[in-house]
Parts: sequence; structure tokens; C-alpha cells
Amino acid sequence: MNKDGHVLNGALLAVGLGIILTVDPFAGPILEGANGETTVDAAWALAGDIGRSIAALSLPVILGALFPDVDTAFGRHRKTLHNLPVLGIFLAFPYLFGNLQFVWIGVATHYVLDIVGSKRGIALWYPFSATEYGFPTGVATSSKWAMRATVLVTLIELGILFVVHNYLIALNTPVSEATNLLAAFAGI
Repeated sequence: MNKDGHVLNGALLAVGLGIILTVDPFAGPILEGANGETTVDAAWALAGDIGRSIAALSLPVILGALFPDVDTAFGRHRKTLHNLPVLGIFLAFPYLFGNLQFVWIGVATHYVLDIVGSKRGIALWYPFSATEYGFPTGVATSSKWAMRATVLVTLIELGILFVVHNYLIALNTPVSEATNLLAAFAGI
């Protein structure tokens, strides 16, 4: 995908994640007032909570979605910064910088978009292997279908993030707690 596609992907992810992290689908009616009726105050409060969540997520997710393409200025594009070792570095960011907890989501979804949405794919194991991996579902970045592919892939990513957040592990779980949960799950 091109820069516009990755910005669109990051922006849509920030909005979708803002909603996913704010609205609990299992909490019952979300706009219910004290007497069980829907109130304007409850609607404004929810809209404010969602807006704050989107604002907090926008910068880290969009920057993460754009970061891998920095390798167009140096190195080999779709290799130097489009690989699993680089994603591993971003997964470690929350341990070092708590405010960058969601940058990895932007980076990971950039990879997914380049693998699933574009024809070329990426070198997942670079620098160990220069082999590029992609799905046959991709379109050329200059295609009239590129933005449609971006939106479709982003909606699928948001569906997966919804399932992970609501059924596996909350995406906004503090890093230390998530580490303990994953260690317990792995039997460590």
C-alpha cells in the first residue's frame, strides 16, 4: 500500500480501537440513565469517552502505521523495517515507554496491509532472509482498488482486535499484568 493507504488504515484503526476500548458490549445498555431510560447526558458522556480514547490512540497508531515506510529513505523498502525483528522491538516499547503502548498495533497492521492488501508482500524474516511473503489477494498500490482493499483489510483487523480484546486479553491491560497472564497461560 502507499502512504495514503497507511494513513487511512491508522486513522480507521484509531477510531475503531477507540470504540472497542471504550464500549463494553457485555455491560448491558450503554446509554442508560439512573431510571433505566436513555438520556442525553449518558450519550454525551459516552461520546466524550470515545472521543478521548480516539484522541489518545490516534498519534501512536498512525505513527506506527507509517513507521515501516521510513525504510524508503534508507535501506531496502519492504525489507529493512518491514520484518518481525522490528515488530519485536515495538512490542517491547510498552515496557520502556508506557505511553507508546499501541504503536505496535500500527506497525503490525502496516505489515498485514502490505502482505494481504498489496501484490508484493514483505520480507518477514529480513535480515535473515530476503524472501518476500504476500497473499494472492493483493492489488497494485496504484490500482483503483487500493483504497477499497485498505478499508476491507482494516475492517478485518478491527474484527480480530475486537475478538482479542473482548474474548482473549484486553488490549489496554497494563503490560506487567499482560506479561503475568501470558506467562501463566504458557505455564511459566
